[in-house]
This record gives sequence, structure tokens and C-alpha cells, in this order.
Amino acid sequence: MDYILELKDVSFFTQNTRIIQGISLGFEAGKATALAGSSGCGKSTLLKLSAGLIIPTEGDALYKGKSIAGMNRSQNLEFRRESAFVFQDSALWANQTLLQSLDLPLRIHFPGMSKTQREKRIEEVMNSVGYKRSLTIRPASLSMGEQKLIAFGRSMLCKPSLLFLDEWTESLDDSAAQRLITLVKQQKLRNNTIIFVSHNLHIIRELADYVIMLAGGRTYTRLAGEQVKSGRELVELLEKDTT
Repeated sequence: MDYILELKDVSFFTQNTRIIQGISLGFEAGKATALAGSSGCGKSTLLKLSAGLIIPTEGDALYKGKSIAGMNRSQNLEFRRESAFVFQDSALWANQTLLQSLDLPLRIHFPGMSKTQREKRIEEVMNSVGYKRSLTIRPASLSMGEQKLIAFGRSMLCKPSLLFLDEWTESLDDSAAQRLITLVKQQKLRNNTIIFVSHNLHIIRELADYVIMLAGGRTYTRLAGEQVKSGRELVELLEKDTT
């Protein structure tokens, strides 16, 4: 099987502590894969390794068959344009206004886009995520939920085909969370590839084609199809890993 993204015997450790240990995984194009497991099992680290945000201590992460760590500047820029990452803590620039933070990826990846075109695109995306306040303020003026909306909107600006989402609905009320889930569903309908971290059974069942259960930095269960949608195995594993 051909994978759009592949981890080959990937390990990551810091200060002599192994967080991820010898994981090999493939992610199918156009499918949604959930990374699940107990707190501290390495889900977020694995997501960042997959996105090339951190470099494996051992092994390699490949995008379309190319090592992410070995990409030249042009290849890396293309990968960054085609992918987007939503951080658990939103990771908005504290010393910039929201508009500046949102404008930056468009200026980098679409240098020929005019200021008016960039502003129109930002307005479209903010409307889609349901953000109604000013964009001239800084992140400190926002609630955690509002920061999540901005962070998710930022990920949508360049119309990525590969999405990495780390607990992207946390701190949102049910209505706002469902709005973002619906937007992710729309990405699936466009055959985009989604890899996400969640402990929420409802979200996993609603979105995931595959579930990778982690324990101690190792993959120990891969679920697919009816095992995700209606099987008891997923529930049992999630209950086991949250107790």
C-alpha cells in the first residue's frame, strides 16, 4: 500500500528519556487517523514527528516518499504549504495582532496574492469558524476557546491537503466544537488527509477511519472500519487508558 506519510522505525528521546520507541506507521491519503491513548503516552509527540515539527532521534518521517528532515528549502516550503498543524495550546504569536498572525502564512506561501485578496481570504475563514470579534487585538485578549478558533482558522488559510490536529476542540463549547468538527468533515469530503489527537470517543467515531492506540510511546493496537464505528474494542481500550 502507498502511504502519503510514513514513519519508519521512529524513536524520539530527550534527556535520556524515550518518549517514542521504534514506531513504524503509514497514513493513507484521503483518510482520517486518530491517535489515542492515556495522558503521557506520546500522542502529541508522535503527531509532531509526523508533521516534521520535531526530528526523530532515530528513524525517519517520509512525506510522499521524501524524508521530511532531508528536504531542501524549496521542498520544505511546499510541504509546509500543503500541510497545517493546529497546536493544543493554539501557539499564536503573543506579540502580533491576530490579523498579522493570519496574514503571515498567506504572504509566505502566496507572495503574488494582493493585500485585498489576503484580507478577503482571512474574512472567509473567520466566518467559517464563527469568530466574530476584532482581528486587531492580540491573543492575550482572547479566551482559550477563541484562541482555538483563530488557530484552526489559521490552519485553513492555505487550503492544506494534510491536516494535523492536536486536541483542537478543547476549551470550546459544544456548538463551536461541532462547527470545527463539521469543517474537518468537509476536508475529508475533499479527500484531504487528517491525523488528529483526541481522547473524545464521540469525535473519534465521527471522524476516524483508523485509530492508533499508543501505550508507553509504542503502537500496540490499530483499529479500522467497524472496530472504530461500532465495536466495543475501542471503548474498552479508551476506558483502559483513561483509568
